[in-house]
Amino acid sequence: MIRPAQADDAAQIAAIYNHYVLNTTITFETQAVSAIEIAGRIDGVAAAELPWLVAEEDGRLLGYAYATPWRSRAAYRRSVEVTVYLDQQARGRGLGTALYGALFAVLQQGGIHAAIGGIALPNDASVRLHEKLGMKQVAHFKEVGRKFGRWIDVGYWQRLLTAPTE
Repeated sequence: MIRPAQADDAAQIAAIYNHYVLNTTITFETQAVSAIEIAGRIDGVAAAELPWLVAEEDGRLLGYAYATPWRSRAAYRRSVEVTVYLDQQARGRGLGTALYGALFAVLQQGGIHAAIGGIALPNDASVRLHEKLGMKQVAHFKEVGRKFGRWIDVGYWQRLLTAPTE
C-alpha cells in the first residue's frame, strides 16, 4: 500500500535512510539522521504543499519517495527535486517504480511541471529506475561530492510532467 507519510513513520524512514547514509555514496549526508530530524523534514515537505509517500506492508515501511522545491526563487515554483529510497530487503520488487509512479501522479495533479532527480554516480540501478519512468539525463557534474575518501560525480535526470500553464 502506498500512502502519505505521517510523523509516526519517521523512525522507520530514518532506519531505511541511515543505511544509505552510513554505507553508501548514494546520499552525501555523512552522519545518521534522527527520527526527530526526519519528522521535521516530513513537516517541511508538507508545508511546501508537496507529497511524501511511503510504501507499507503489514505495518512495515518498505520505502518512500518525496518531492522538495527545486530552488527557492518564485519562478521555480513548478519544479521539484524527487527522491526515492527502499529498505534493503524490499529491493527488486518494483517498489521504486510504484512509489515514483504514485509520486509523479500526485505532482501532476498539483500542477508541478518539472521533476528533477539527482543521482550520485555511478549508480546503474538508480539510472535504470529514473529512465524507466521517462526521465532523461540533463546534467553531469564531475567530482562535486566527497565521501569515504573519494570524489563523487552527480548526474541529474529530468521529466516534464505537465504542459506549462502560465
